[in-house]
Amino acid sequence: MADPYYLTTAIHYPNGRPHLGHAYETIAADVMARFQRARGRDVRFQTGTDEHGLKMAQKARDLGTTPRALADEMSGHFRDLFDILDISYDRFFRTSEDAHHRASQTLWQAMEANGDLYLDRYEGWYSVRDEAYYDEGELIDGEGGDKLSPQGTPVEWTVEESWFFRLSRYQEPLLALYRDNPNWVRPERSRNEVVRFVEGGLKDLSISRTSFDWGVKVPGADDHVMYVWVDALTNYLTGVGYPDDADLMAKFWPADLHLIGKDIVRFHAVYWPAFLMSAGLPLPKAIFAHGFLLNRGQKESKSLGNVTDPAALADQFGVDVLRYFLLREFSFGQDGTWSPEAIVGRANAELANSFGNLAQRVLSFIAKNCDGRVEVQGDLADADTALLAKVRATCGTELPAAFERLAFAAGLEAWMQAVFACNAYVDEQAPWALRKTDPARMHTVLATLCDCIRQLTVAIAPVTPTAAGKLMDALSVPADSRDYNSLSHEDVTAFIIDKPSPVFPRLELPA
Repeated sequence: MADPYYLTTAIHYPNGRPHLGHAYETIAADVMARFQRARGRDVRFQTGTDEHGLKMAQKARDLGTTPRALADEMSGHFRDLFDILDISYDRFFRTSEDAHHRASQTLWQAMEANGDLYLDRYEGWYSVRDEAYYDEGELIDGEGGDKLSPQGTPVEWTVEESWFFRLSRYQEPLLALYRDNPNWVRPERSRNEVVRFVEGGLKDLSISRTSFDWGVKVPGADDHVMYVWVDALTNYLTGVGYPDDADLMAKFWPADLHLIGKDIVRFHAVYWPAFLMSAGLPLPKAIFAHGFLLNRGQKESKSLGNVTDPAALADQFGVDVLRYFLLREFSFGQDGTWSPEAIVGRANAELANSFGNLAQRVLSFIAKNCDGRVEVQGDLADADTALLAKVRATCGTELPAAFERLAFAAGLEAWMQAVFACNAYVDEQAPWALRKTDPARMHTVLATLCDCIRQLTVAIAPVTPTAAGKLMDALSVPADSRDYNSLSHEDVTAFIIDKPSPVFPRLELPA
C-alpha cells in the first residue's frame, strides 16, 4: 500500500484576482505533489479559496454585490489560473461550502468542551487587510501619525463582544513543540520569529465578530461569526473528511506539509497548533514559509502599478518555463527578484541551449541516421559508465534529497550539472564521426545518451510536466516507467525514437 502524503497551500483570499505570489506558492506545492507521486506516495494535494471575513464583506459592498457572488466569481478566477499553470490539485477547497461550516463548528465545540473558550469584550487594534489583531507595542507610526500594523497596513480600534480562545494557556506547550521539533517550522528565519513571539507572552485571542455576518456562525450564538482565521485554518481538516469521514482522516491527517507565505506564519505556527492541541487533534508534521517575489527588486502592489498577471506571463513565456524559473532562480524560503529579462536569460541558457538542445540534437540524429532506433552494441566504455553513474546519482539521489527539504534551486542546480556533463560527453564522443568510423560504438554512445536523457526527463517532470511528457513520448518511454522507481534501472536498453521536436525553443523579449 502506498504511503500517504497530505500537502496543502494556504487557501487564497479572493477579494481580488490572483497575482504572481499566489502562482508561486501553488506551483511550488504542485511540484512537491508531483514529486511525491513520482516517488510512489499516495498524495492528496489541497488548495482553494478563503472566502469569509470582513475584508470580503467590505469588498462586496463596495462593488454593489453580495459576498457570496463575489466569492463565486473570484474563486473561479483562481481555479482558471491553476488550470492554466497545470496544477494537479486533488481538492480545490472553498470555505463557503456547507461541509466546512460543520467542520469549523465541530472544532469550535471541541475547544469549548476543553474549557478554552469564554465570552468577553474585545477592545484593541484590528487590521482588516491582514485579518489580524495587534498589540499596541507591535504597531508602527505611519505618515500623519496614523497607527499601522507591522506590515504597514491600516488598523482600526475595535470594540465589540467577542468569544476568546485561551491562547495564554498554550505558551509552554508551544515552546516545547518548537524546542523538541526544531524543523517543525522552516526556514530558520520563520522559526526564530515564531519563538520570539511566543516567548514574549501570549494573550488570549478574540475569535468571533458581531459587526458583520459573512462567516461561519458560532454554535449557540448566531449573532457571532467565527474569526476568519479559525475558519480558514480548519480547511485543512475539512479537506480530509473531518469530522464525518474517519477513514479519510486516519489516512491523511496529520498533514505532512503546510506550505504558506512568510507573512502568515504566526497564524499557522502559533494559533493553529494551539487550536489543535485544545481540540485533542494531532499537529501537522511540518510548516514551511516561503519568501516574497519582488518585481525588479520591488514588492508588487496595486499602488505602484506593478502587479503581474501570472496567466499573461505563462502565455508569454510558456507554463513550463515559468514553473522552472520560479523554482530555479532563487532559494525557496528567501525573497527573490524576477524580471522578464531574467526569465528569458534562465530559460535560454538552461532549458533551450543546454537540456533542450541536448535532447533535440541526440534524438534528431538518431531519427535521421539510425532509422529511429539505437541499442548498446558491445561493452560500455569507462566514459559511458562514468556518465551514467553521475546522472543516476543526480536524478536518483541528489535532486530527490534536495526536493524533500524543499531546496528546489539546489536540486535543479545538481540537475543542470548532469545536463552539462551529458553535453560534454556528446562533444567528446562525437557520434557524427563514429557513424563513419565505428557504427557499433556510435550506437552505444547514443543509447547511453538516450538513457541519460530519459533519467533527466523523469527527474525534471514534476517541474516541467508538459515538456517532460512530450520528451518521454519521443523516447517511447512506457507510461509505467516514468516515475522515480524507473531511475534505478541499471540496464541501458534499446530506444525507439518517435518524431522528436524541440520542447524548449529559444525565447525572445518583445521589442
